[in-house]
Amino acid sequence: MKVTQVKNKVMSAEASFPASIPSSVKSFELVGDSPAFKCVLDTASVVGSRECPVIITGETGTGKEMVARMIHHQSSRAKSVLVPVDCTTLTGQLFESQLFGHVKGAFTGAHSDSLGFFRAAEGGTVFLDEVAEIPLELQSKLLRVLQEGIVTPLGSTKSYPVNVRVICATHRDLRKMVDDGKFRQDLYYRLNVVSVDLPPLRDRAADVVLLAKHFLAKQSNLYDESPKVLSPEVVKAISSYNWPGNVRELANCMERAYVLSTTEEIGMDSLPDEIRNSRPDEMRYTHPAAVLNDGSAVMTLEEAMVSAIKAAMVESNGVKTLAAEILDVERHRLNRLINKYNIEVACA
Repeated sequence: MKVTQVKNKVMSAEASFPASIPSSVKSFELVGDSPAFKCVLDTASVVGSRECPVIITGETGTGKEMVARMIHHQSSRAKSVLVPVDCTTLTGQLFESQLFGHVKGAFTGAHSDSLGFFRAAEGGTVFLDEVAEIPLELQSKLLRVLQEGIVTPLGSTKSYPVNVRVICATHRDLRKMVDDGKFRQDLYYRLNVVSVDLPPLRDRAADVVLLAKHFLAKQSNLYDESPKVLSPEVVKAISSYNWPGNVRELANCMERAYVLSTTEEIGMDSLPDEIRNSRPDEMRYTHPAAVLNDGSAVMTLEEAMVSAIKAAMVESNGVKTLAAEILDVERHRLNRLINKYNIEVACA
């Protein structure tokens, strides 16, 4: 199969994306004004013009592939393709065949030569989604390609140079996987030159309604209809809900609400049951602070969190790694919370 044929197939999947990132990143559905999310966009913008590998971390549904596409389209490789690879499907023989290609007759069913994702992405970017799912015994093969910049198709003795940038994503804690012997340390350091941590939607409360309106606008454009608006009750409900499925769940919710609503104002009856029937412990605390018997006010959850972080930083003498252990959170999450709440600490 010719290189141009494979590239054309890959590029067809990117037809909806512009050749270069616009001044607004909304075409990538990277919508948000919260400090935590702006920090993500700032970091992505900085690394976009570089060639280094990037690892994007975050819970499922937070938009890791969208950030990868943003980085790609801000790079010098923007006119070439970004090839997404679902690493959860790569096992055994399929790993080498799909990533590095194969020659005709390399295995049963190999009726013709195949380039593989790395050669198909020549001059562009390979996006390894859920990179932590690559089996340990196969990680050395990926490491070799990254170190040497060459691939050898399965069943062939001939090697080919490749010029690609690698961006990875995972919802797992790779550092912990390295410590547990489940991810190669050398591969981790090869990939983790810069990390971008996407906050969950529950840490982006200020962005929920903004995102909801964005998704509703997409639906009105799709159906060429007048825009629909959210009722005050719906605004309150979606602002309080915890969104375990993150941005993907919110997008699904707004599509459902738009389709089911028969009026221009979307009401509670158009929301999924899990949002309408959310228990109090699944909702963000939005009520005024309660008062204890001694007359003192109960701290809000955010106030308690800030207080705990400050206490941990004092106890650890400003060492964030130790403070994260005291708080029983990952260090990247501690950093995000410090930035989110503008906590002034003397960090080591």
